[in-house]
Amino acid sequence: MLLKYFYDQELAHASYLVGCQRTGEAIIVDPDRNIQQYLDAAKHNKMTIVGSVETHIHADYVSGSRELAERVGAKLYVSDEGPADWKYTFVSDYKHQLLKDGDTFQVGNIKLQTMHTPGHTPESLSFLLTDFGGGADEPMGLFTGDFVFVGSTGRPDLLEEAAGQKGTAEPGARELYRSIQKFCELPDYLQVWPSHGAGSACGKGLGAIPSSTVGYEKKFNEALQFKTEDEFVKYILTDQPEAPPYFAVMKHVNKHGPKVLGQASLPEKLDVADLQKAIEANMVVDVGASENYSQSHVAGSINIPTKYIARDGGWLIDYEKPLYLIADSAVLAESIRVLREIGVDNVVGYFDAEDVANSGLATESYKYRTPAEVVDQIENGDAYMVDVRRQAEWDEGHVPQAAYSFLGSIIQDVTKLPADKPIVFQCRSGARSAVACSIAQAAGVKNVINLNGGIIAWERCGYPINVSEAELVNCGSGKKC
Repeated sequence: MLLKYFYDQELAHASYLVGCQRTGEAIIVDPDRNIQQYLDAAKHNKMTIVGSVETHIHADYVSGSRELAERVGAKLYVSDEGPADWKYTFVSDYKHQLLKDGDTFQVGNIKLQTMHTPGHTPESLSFLLTDFGGGADEPMGLFTGDFVFVGSTGRPDLLEEAAGQKGTAEPGARELYRSIQKFCELPDYLQVWPSHGAGSACGKGLGAIPSSTVGYEKKFNEALQFKTEDEFVKYILTDQPEAPPYFAVMKHVNKHGPKVLGQASLPEKLDVADLQKAIEANMVVDVGASENYSQSHVAGSINIPTKYIARDGGWLIDYEKPLYLIADSAVLAESIRVLREIGVDNVVGYFDAEDVANSGLATESYKYRTPAEVVDQIENGDAYMVDVRRQAEWDEGHVPQAAYSFLGSIIQDVTKLPADKPIVFQCRSGARSAVACSIAQAAGVKNVINLNGGIIAWERCGYPINVSEAELVNCGSGKKC
C-alpha cells in the first residue's frame, strides 16, 4: 500500500493519496482543486487515479472531486447520510457511489469502510482503512475528515454561523458528542488521518502534527475528556474562531459542483491605463508585501498579500463582483491558485506591479509606528486605536483605550471611524492590521498608522493590557482568578 500525504499550508488542509501497489490503482481522499499535484504523484508512483473520496461537503475550500471526475474519470465516493439539504446534486453526472454507515468499497486490495460521524456536518463520514494486500484483516487507520483532528474536533456551529441555518449549533454539538463515543470505542492502535491542521477555522485548538492515533487522542484531546454531553456542548460551542462568510459560498459550490477549471490559464494582463477605471468600479487587490505597499500604492486599491489571501480573502473579497489584481510575476500564479482554492473565480485580469509603479498614477502611503511612538497619543485620546484581532484574542488581553473591530468586518466598520485624529490599527504582530490600514485608506481615511509589532511589541514595552471579564473566570470554580 502507498499512503501519500499532501498539505496546503495556506488552507491548513490535508489530503491523501491511497494506492494499491499490486494493482496500480489509487484514490484521493478529500482532494482540493489543485489536482495536478495528485496526478503528478500518481504518475511518479506508476499509479492510476480511479476514485475520489469525500468525507463531507467542505466549507473552507473548493473540492477537487469534480475536477478529478472530469479530467481522469475518477469515480466519486460521497455521503448519502444526513437530511435532503445535505445531498450532493452533481454526482449523478459521473461514476459514483453514495455511501451510508457501514458501506464498503475497495481500491485494489485496500478496503475502506464508512462510519457516519455527524456533528461537524450532518452528512459527515469517516473511513476505516484495511490493507488486505499487506496481509491485514483489521483496519490500520481512520480518515476522519473534519470530525476528529489532532488535539481537537470539528466545530458544530458552522451551519449556523456561516450558512445561516439557525438553531443547528446545539443539535450538531450533541450529535458530535455521540459520534465521539463511537470513535472512543475504536482500537487505540488505529492511526488518525484528519483533513486539517493548525490554523484552520474548522475547529479550535488544532494541533500542527499531521497524524495521531485513537489512543493518543482519547488520552490527550481536550474535546474527548468530557464525561457528560452537556459539559461537552458548552465547551465545543465556546470560543470557536469566527466563521468567514465565504464558508457559505463553499458549501453551495461543493454541494452543486464547482466550475471545472481544466487546464486553466492565468488571467489576462491588462493595460495600466485602465487601472483607474477598475478601481472606481470594482475591487482592486494589490497582492504585494505590506511593507512595500505601505510606502507607495495606487490610491483606492487594497492590500491582501499573497500569503494571506486564504486567511483574509474570504472575508474581504466580494464573490459577486469582478476582481482585479496588482501583482508581479513572482506571486501571480500562487495568488490565482489560492483564490481558486477558496472559490474566487471572478478575477477579470491583473495589472503588472512594475507597470503600475511607473504609471504616474496618484499614490498614497501609510506609516508604521512603534508602541513608544504612539503610546502617549493613544493614552491621551489624541489618536484612535482599533484592534482587528479575533474576539477570543481581544478577550485574552487588549490595549485599554482600543476599540474593537474584527478584520473580517472592517469594510463595514471603517465608515464609523473618527475623522479628526490619527487611526492606529493593531493586531497581534502587524500583519492583519496592515490589511486594515489599506482598507481604511481606500475608504478615504486620511491619517492611517500601523502599530509595528502589534500587541506583542506593546506588551514587551510594558504598556498596560486589559483582560475581558470572561477571561477572569476560572471554568472549574466559577470564581474570578
